[in-house]
Amino acid sequence: MRGAAVIGAALLALAGTPTQAEECVGHNLIAQLPQDERDAIRQAVAQVPYHDGLFWRARSGAAQITLIGTYHFDDPRHAPTLARFAPEIAQADRLLVEMGPQEQDRLQAELARDPTLIVQPDGPTLPERLTAAQWQELSAAMRERGMPAVMVSRMRPWYVATLLGISPCMMRQIAKQGAESGLDFRLIAAAEKAGVPVQALEPWDTAFQMFSDLSPQEELDMILYGLPAARHADDYATTLTDAYFAGDVWSIWEFGRIDGYRNSDLPPDQIDRLTDEAREMLMDRRNASWIAPLTRAAEQAAGRGKPVVAAFGALHLPGEGGVLRLLEREGWQIERLPMR
Repeated sequence: MRGAAVIGAALLALAGTPTQAEECVGHNLIAQLPQDERDAIRQAVAQVPYHDGLFWRARSGAAQITLIGTYHFDDPRHAPTLARFAPEIAQADRLLVEMGPQEQDRLQAELARDPTLIVQPDGPTLPERLTAAQWQELSAAMRERGMPAVMVSRMRPWYVATLLGISPCMMRQIAKQGAESGLDFRLIAAAEKAGVPVQALEPWDTAFQMFSDLSPQEELDMILYGLPAARHADDYATTLTDAYFAGDVWSIWEFGRIDGYRNSDLPPDQIDRLTDEAREMLMDRRNASWIAPLTRAAEQAAGRGKPVVAAFGALHLPGEGGVLRLLEREGWQIERLPMR
């Protein structure tokens, strides 16, 4: 989620991470799977509504929403998307995003005011809560991401787990460029340049509220669930970007499940449970909360003779609990736009 990249940029500055720019290079892990596992991913993805595509249009009467599935990190392949949709944003009533500039500023201000949002000042540390082998693996993975072990030891586990999902080279790019180089921020910049209002779909503290109800063991499970991907993080990043730019984002979700089966210390039924819980917490609940502001903005804009544009992480689009299916259930007509 975009908030993690924003917080990560602040932490990297504190940690003094090297800031040289670099290209993230790795191998596509899905392509390296045995044929039967690749087939299993394809079969699972085929069952998911709206799994194919990044760009969509939803209509209900005179109301219209152009939906852009984004990738939160820098990539030169964002340029054609920006060129394609910047004119549409300029003609829109508003741009709706996960986190707008005001929310980003508030988040950074609150982190500076209250570090306990992501740091646990008391209680057992992570090395005390994990086994020696688990802590050794975790601290090594976080060190690759520019986080010293002494800093990580007091971080809230949910946030450590979130950072594990960002590859080391991506973290270095964030440290160099800030969190403003992903597609979301480029689209926001296009809206601001055109004088188009930017509206957030959720409050600045959404991430903190999401994870506040987790039990101590559930927090640790998030770390253990994320460690397999951290072992080959740059390959994971390549796999993710390949899937995104192919418009096949749900394959990453299903790959994560299979990768957990193959490489995690957790049993398969626990991998399934954690995968489903992550989807519910990170995507489905948020998707449901976005429908009212999306449709309300579109209907109000229609009264002024204008459409709206919405841009958010591409994984929020597909699925029974995805934004497109939820709009469809409310009577909106959904049209897939071509990738190019």
